[in-house]
Amino acid sequence: MATQKLYAGAKLREIRTGLELTQKIFAEKLGVSLPYLNQMENNNRPVSTGVVLALAHEFGYDVTQLSTGDTARLVTDMREALADPVFAEVMPPLADLRLIASNAPVTARAFLELHKAYRQTHERLASLDEALGRDGSSLQVSPWEEVRDFFHYCDNYIDAVDHAAEHFSSGGKPEAAAIQLLTNMNITVEHTAVETFRGYDAEVGKVILSSLTPPSTRRFQLLHQIALLTQNELFEATLDLARFHSSEARAIAKIGLANYFAGAALMPYKAFQKEAYETRHDLERLADIFGASIEQVAHRLSTLQRPGAKGIPFFFVRVDQAGTITKRHSATRLQFARFGGACPLWNVHQAFETPGRFLRQLAQTPDGVRYLCLARDVSKSGGSFDAPVRRYAIGLGCEVKHAADLVYADGLETGDKRAFEPIGISCRICERQGCHQRSVPPLEYRLRVDPNARGVLPYEIES
Repeated sequence: MATQKLYAGAKLREIRTGLELTQKIFAEKLGVSLPYLNQMENNNRPVSTGVVLALAHEFGYDVTQLSTGDTARLVTDMREALADPVFAEVMPPLADLRLIASNAPVTARAFLELHKAYRQTHERLASLDEALGRDGSSLQVSPWEEVRDFFHYCDNYIDAVDHAAEHFSSGGKPEAAAIQLLTNMNITVEHTAVETFRGYDAEVGKVILSSLTPPSTRRFQLLHQIALLTQNELFEATLDLARFHSSEARAIAKIGLANYFAGAALMPYKAFQKEAYETRHDLERLADIFGASIEQVAHRLSTLQRPGAKGIPFFFVRVDQAGTITKRHSATRLQFARFGGACPLWNVHQAFETPGRFLRQLAQTPDGVRYLCLARDVSKSGGSFDAPVRRYAIGLGCEVKHAADLVYADGLETGDKRAFEPIGISCRICERQGCHQRSVPPLEYRLRVDPNARGVLPYEIES
């Protein structure tokens, strides 16, 4: 069987510019000629085996990164953007989108930023947003979406923060270490029956944690406060590199980095990864071992992407009862819709019907990739009878080739292709023609409507 050629010009340029090397010096270190390097960086030639070995030997580079990265995410995001009705007549073929994502990722991101600006403008006009009537008002990308995309394209793994959190928890008892550190700083911790999860009064030196929340939440919030008190310099340096467009986005991202530190301190990378494999990724056992919640464990599993020590590539998603995605990340080839809800055939929506139970599903996406999907409802009590209960469902999954490492695969017919249910990403960009749960037509295909015939759908999708 012929070996697939590896074209990774954009990644090669990224490595070289990150090392601040000229093409001439970089070519010398890789043992190739300057013209040959130039051809590889422009995807006129594939990356040779010798170059791959030189990258690993000379720079300690994780060569598996050459064939991964942002390409799949960019392709999915561009397909969704181009499914907008404004592009109805100019949908490029999938091969062209892959070419743009791999050869010109900066251009692809610029296009996505432009579409986000257009989409926000359209939404504001539709709702008669008062901001349009103010002098000097500007249309910017939503700070929340900007931060979401920052973590999305970092692969939801922040190396420096992850290592700092692991170092903090090196003694094996992060909660005790946090309390001791606060004591050394003359800061007390008080548990009070208040609705606010966490509060910090710098003047009196007191951290207030709500006793109405579960212990796992209190631990997480304690470590979040430790992150803000001890990791500010690291966070600010990371935020400087991110170059957010607004102070609001920067502030939201800082909270995200503190959350990341808290999760990584509660579940240190190496220790957590070791227990994950030993328990075969049993979320309940991992939650018990690390004093974390099911959602915290599931989210942490999706971040185990440290170069040279990667865990199983998982996707993780959280949806509300309306089906809107509130958290999303994928280290797999499955990429979620940036806007709106997820495929209605996915088991994450059924989790609300079976509270307290794990639902398992074997699923196949239109590209032929098969997944093991896990879903469970997550209810978050307000701590009192009259407090509102927040209800979500979380989904976790990986490609079925990793099934042997998951306890949830036991008893499933993973070798029977008939056991896999067809799912998509979002109806408006899904190419499946006969889906009985389709809510809207796919915008990148033409429709044929026959008033004298009616099937499952009131139209047919032309290939």
